Amino acid sequence: MSYKSIIVNLAVDAPPAPMVKLGVELAERFGACLIGLAAADVPPLVATGDGMVYEGEIMQIQRTEIEKRLAELRAEFERLVPASIFSEWGQAVCSPTRFLSVSARAADLIVTGSETGGNVFRAVDVGSLALGAGRPVLVAASNTEHVMAKTVLVAWKDAREARRAMADALPFLAKANEVVVAKIDTDRDEGIRDSLADVAVFLEHHGIMARTELIAGEADGDRLLTFARSIHADLIVSGAYGHSRLREWAFGGVTRTLIHESGINRFMSY
Repeated sequence: MSYKSIIVNLAVDAPPAPMVKLGVELAERFGACLIGLAAADVPPLVATGDGMVYEGEIMQIQRTEIEKRLAELRAEFERLVPASIFSEWGQAVCSPTRFLSVSARAADLIVTGSETGGNVFRAVDVGSLALGAGRPVLVAASNTEHVMAKTVLVAWKDAREARRAMADALPFLAKANEVVVAKIDTDRDEGIRDSLADVAVFLEHHGIMARTELIAGEADGDRLLTFARSIHADLIVSGAYGHSRLREWAFGGVTRTLIHESGINRFMSY
C-alpha cells in the first residue's frame, strides 16, 4: 500500500511555502501525484448591531480579493513544485472545509496545516474535515516543512476508528525507524494486553516491528501528548472520535486535544 494521490491544502491567510514544500517531500517519498487546493468564501449577508448588512458591492469586493489571493497561491504552488512531480491545482470561492471534503474523493491522503482559527470562511475546520472527508488527514505542526515520521506513536483504542487510522497510516509506519503502539490503561482490563499483542502481530505481517506500551492514568489528550514527547515522536496516529450534534460535531476529549495541538504532526482517520 502507498499513497498515489496527495492533496495539500493551502490556507489563504498562511504563507504557502512550508505546506507546498511539505507536499513535495511527501509526493517524492511515496511517488504520488500532488494536488494543490485552496479555497475561501465570502460571508453571507448578515445584519450588524447597527442594522446594517453586507451589501452586494462589498461582497463582490471580497470575492475579488479572494480570487486574487487564490491566484497568488496557485502561482506559488506551481513555482515550488518541481517538474519531476506530476501535479494538479484546484481552487474555489466556497467553504474550504467543504471544498477539501468533496475533493477528497480524488486522493489517498489530505495534508493540511494547523491554522484553524475561528473563521470557517477562510480556514479549514480540521475536526469536521477528519470526520467527514472519508480519507485520512495529516495535520502538520505549525510552520513545518518536513514530516519525517521517524518515531511514530499509534494511539490505540480497540475501536473502528483506531483500526482504520492504523491501516491508513501503514505507508508512514513502514518507513518509520520506530513504531510505538500505546494504550491509556483506564480500566485495568487484562484484555488490553491481548489487544495490543494482536496489533503488534498485524503490523509484523506488514513488515513493521512495533513495541507496545500501556500508559497509566485517565484517558486524556494531554497525557497522550506527554507520552509522545517522552519518546520523541514526530507523528501521532489516532482515530478521530466524534458524532454529529445539531449540525455540529461533538468530539471526544483526546480528539479535541489533538485537533488544537499545533506542536506535533497528527494523522487522523474516522
